[in-house]
Amino acid sequence: MQHAFPGRVRRALLVSVSAAATLLLPAATAAAAASPVAPAVRAEEYWTAKQGIKLWIYRKQLAAPGTARPVLFLVHGSSYSAKTMFDLQVPDRENYSMMDYFARLGFDVWTMDHEGYGHSDRSAGLSGIASGVDDLALAMAVVKRVTGQTKAAFFGQSSGSLRAGAFANAFPDQVTSLVLDAFVWTGEGSPTLEKRKLQLPALRKSNVRKVDAAFYSGVFTRDEAGAAEPMISALVTDAERKYGNTVPNGTYIDMTTQLPLVDPLKLHCPVLILRGQHDGIATDADIIAFYSRLPHPDKQLVKIGGMAHTAMLGVNRGRFLAAMQAFLTMPPAIDIGARAK
Repeated sequence: MQHAFPGRVRRALLVSVSAAATLLLPAATAAAAASPVAPAVRAEEYWTAKQGIKLWIYRKQLAAPGTARPVLFLVHGSSYSAKTMFDLQVPDRENYSMMDYFARLGFDVWTMDHEGYGHSDRSAGLSGIASGVDDLALAMAVVKRVTGQTKAAFFGQSSGSLRAGAFANAFPDQVTSLVLDAFVWTGEGSPTLEKRKLQLPALRKSNVRKVDAAFYSGVFTRDEAGAAEPMISALVTDAERKYGNTVPNGTYIDMTTQLPLVDPLKLHCPVLILRGQHDGIATDADIIAFYSRLPHPDKQLVKIGGMAHTAMLGVNRGRFLAAMQAFLTMPPAIDIGARAK
């Protein structure tokens, strides 16, 4: 039996975070969310393969048994593996793990390491956006086999939003809704991509680039130094170091030479675009132009103050999570015409 993801409706062009303050939790999890003791979350690992390249898939959900839960699939960006980006455990802090946060709300939360990242195999490939779409198709086959569900809500961060958006273009029947964070459409006027274009000759000499403590520190300070806690870059560096000191170049090359990679006219599901105040990956004009072309009536564009490029690891992650939660848990629209009959 297939289970549809909860519906939502929103018509405004630009909504503020305050509009997301009243949150609608799934009824089955409202009591658990109010409990002072956080419910236990269970983690599971799976594997699939792409032409002999092993790909790691990761899942978290409430440990307590229950009915089939709505699937939420998180797609990582260019420089982090999935567990670092979406399941970072920070001592004496709450809600750095997006996976735990949404699992405790009653979602069946999945992610994966794309080719060349984290637990997945390294290869001679670039692991660009098209490769990421192939990875997601294989991962969704695992989701279907394990859960019986054929559709998921997708969240993508930075180049992960390009992977998720391109997947929704290619496999619209598998996407119930789409959340695009730190998204870029054409790249026109992007301060970050203008600087990255200067690196193209070096990027094209190899399929990988080096990442180290200085690199990760720069990720958290390039747009706004105060958007993340000072210790986060060190925690990210330690988390990534066990996988090696390189990540693939494909998404960097694609983002500077191949944009646009997502067609808004072919996104026929509800879409939320999240944009940080200080994020230099795209201009407001670029994102608003993309938003204006989205055909589905349920669409939101939320720009949030105090956030930079990696919002889920920032000091204002609570505002980010609140906006996304409100979108994903919005009740379905009522068909007034059908109700009047």
